[in-house]
Order: sequence, then C-alpha cells, then structure tokens
Amino acid sequence: MVKTILFLCFVALVICSHVAFAFDSAPLQDFCVADFKSSARINGLACKKPESVKAKDFFFRGLHLAGNTTNIFGVKGTPVAVDQIPGLNTLGISMVRVDYAPRGINPPHTHPRNTEILTVVEGSLLVGFVTSNPENRLISKVLDKGDVFVFPVGLVHFQRNVGLGNAVAIGAWNTQYPGVITTASNVFRSNTPIADEVLAKAFQVDQSIVDLIKSKV
Repeated sequence: MVKTILFLCFVALVICSHVAFAFDSAPLQDFCVADFKSSARINGLACKKPESVKAKDFFFRGLHLAGNTTNIFGVKGTPVAVDQIPGLNTLGISMVRVDYAPRGINPPHTHPRNTEILTVVEGSLLVGFVTSNPENRLISKVLDKGDVFVFPVGLVHFQRNVGLGNAVAIGAWNTQYPGVITTASNVFRSNTPIADEVLAKAFQVDQSIVDLIKSKV
C-alpha cells in the first residue's frame, strides 16, 4: 500500500513538473513592449521596462495608404507586426494590407507559424490553398468585396486579382511574426543553392529548365 501511494505521488510530481514548465495559454502581464535594443536572445523579443512604455508603442499610422505594386508580381504587402507596433510583442496577433494591381498575384507561399484570415475590401480575388500529401487537393474560391477566407497554418496558398481594377485585402495572423516562405524563391534561390541535379530530378525537368527558373525567380 505504501509503495502504491509513493508511486502515485511520484507520478503526480512528474505531471506537475511538466505542467509547471509548459507555456501559459494567456500572457502573465498586461503587455511586453518589444525592446529592440536588448541583446537578450529569447523566443520573441525582450520587454521594455513598463514605466518607459508610451502610447506610440501601440500605434501605427498608414494602413490607408496604397502599396506600390510596380513589381514583377504586381502586389505589395504593408505589414503591421511587432516591427511596426512593438506593443504586439507576445500578444500573438499581427496583420497586413495587401494591394494588387490588375492581374497581380501573391505567389504560392506559406506562413510556417500561423493561420491567416483574409478579408477583401476592394475588387475580386481568386484565392486558394493546397492540402498536404498525399491528397494535395486545391481548395479555391473567387472572393468579392466583404468576403472572408481562411488559409490554415503551414499550407501553400496564393491570391490573384481577377477583377478589372486594383484590389485590396486585409489579412490577419495569430502570431506577432508570421514569417513567409515563398515557394519558388525558397527552392530555386536558396542562399546556398540546391544542386541543379536535385531540382531537375525533383521536378522531372531538364537542368536547363532549372537554370531558366533560377534566372526568373
């Protein structure tokens, strides 16, 4: 009996220790305004002293301004994340305004740390995401003004302006740092290049096609 009680106590201690070191589901303080001058290396950014926090740490101006879409894709994102609003640090939210020129595209990409919810505020967008292996199913829809669409975390997704004029959307993420992996440039323009023969075999094309894609993305 005593051995049984001791064993159960041990199990309880193990469980409690895991709970104690797990993350909390809610912040443990009112805010943690990012201190960009701190050299502390943590998962996120160190906090300013609360007494030094000002209203400007929670403020951003300019989301009403159209982004410059004169680029190869005809799209421009204006992010509002912790770099723009230090007060977002640890709060787990951020957003972006995306402007699309006629026929502009936000090319296939992923956000490794978050789900995205997108609202069209002007124009019409063809949007979609692809489910994971082995199904690889495209889930796609045309959105008009006021329509909302969700891109699940980590899945490749895209948007394309299919209207006659400019389009604008507002995206929101459940993280302070969404991160972006643009599929084509990530694969074909990595800092240390992936060997041509690897890419050629992976995409079942000639190496000259690989070189051509590398010169374009």
